[in-house]
Amino acid sequence: MKLYEYQAKALFERYGVPTVRGEAASSPQEASGIARRLGGRVVVKAQVLVGGRGKAGGVKIAGSPEEAEAHAAKILGMEIKGITVGKVLVAEAVRAEREFYLALTVDRTVKKVVLIASAEGGVDIEELAKTNPGKIRIHAIHPIAGIDEEKALEFLNGVFARISGLDISPGNSLADRTLPLVRSLYALLTEQDCSLVEINPLALLEGGRLAALDAKIVADDSGLFKHPELSALRNPEEYSADEIEAKRHGLSFVGMDGSIGCMVNGAGLAMATMDLIKLFGADPANFLDVGGSSNPEKVVAAFGIITRNPKVKAILVNIFGGITRCDDVARGFVQAKRGSEIKIPIVIRLIGTNEKEGAEILQREGIPVHQDLITAVKKAVALAGG
Repeated sequence: MKLYEYQAKALFERYGVPTVRGEAASSPQEASGIARRLGGRVVVKAQVLVGGRGKAGGVKIAGSPEEAEAHAAKILGMEIKGITVGKVLVAEAVRAEREFYLALTVDRTVKKVVLIASAEGGVDIEELAKTNPGKIRIHAIHPIAGIDEEKALEFLNGVFARISGLDISPGNSLADRTLPLVRSLYALLTEQDCSLVEINPLALLEGGRLAALDAKIVADDSGLFKHPELSALRNPEEYSADEIEAKRHGLSFVGMDGSIGCMVNGAGLAMATMDLIKLFGADPANFLDVGGSSNPEKVVAAFGIITRNPKVKAILVNIFGGITRCDDVARGFVQAKRGSEIKIPIVIRLIGTNEKEGAEILQREGIPVHQDLITAVKKAVALAGG
């Protein structure tokens, strides 16, 4: 789950990460009022859950409340990567002497939290990662022992070593001033079950003060049940209408760009099914896991979500019945077929618990059933024009 910048900054402040003053606004008039309270000179920033807003014109400097209102009027309602801007953050405009990058994330490859830092930050950080990845450095943190401050300080000194003109006296180096931020970010990441906390840019302001000029937080969906306050910040923009409906019915769904709709029980089987579709020359239109204890109503809902996608040319149902009963899936399919006219060709593979009963239910409706997965996938790909 992603947070808007203004939400992330509120959490940063709770954990002692310095930011700049700012408030969210939903109208140009609100933006003007906030700018007046902040002293007039502000930055107006689109609040969307995608990157590239600055380059899209979603970030503007204003020298007065009137200019802030005019900028907000242009930004509110604009589309950035297909997402309509509904809020702006009006924040105090400050002059950064230097900009850096600082983040903590979970690296499942090394099974640790990693600290990522660079002496260069800002809107071109992604380009830097492609063209000069050596400037972005990584330090692993032991998942049980936590931050080893001596090693972390050594790492940060290495990141900032080539920056000239900074006070490097013991206890006041840039690394010394950054280490408390790392502590705070680590506490936020671990206590709130986040998968990413990021500052880009981390700004060095006049007088040597550090401040997060932007903030990004991604919370692990699996941990949200422990954090109702965090869960309440969930933004509908992050999810499509199909994903919201799927969640309501207890289905796991992710939309994709292919032509074969998939309905599978179990995430691993779903991934394997999509791999086979790709192997035989087509692309999946979705990931849809009906779960381990499906019932006919869930199957009806799943078909409804898949068939609404105009890109779908064929549907592949792959059920390996363990807890899931094949006859339940078959009844759900019959209900869906009778409840609406499904014109898209469907290939069904049923095997496992009550597979004989499930096959009989479908055969009575004149629907063929496969047991061999490869055969079923090849047929679906052929029906989809692959």
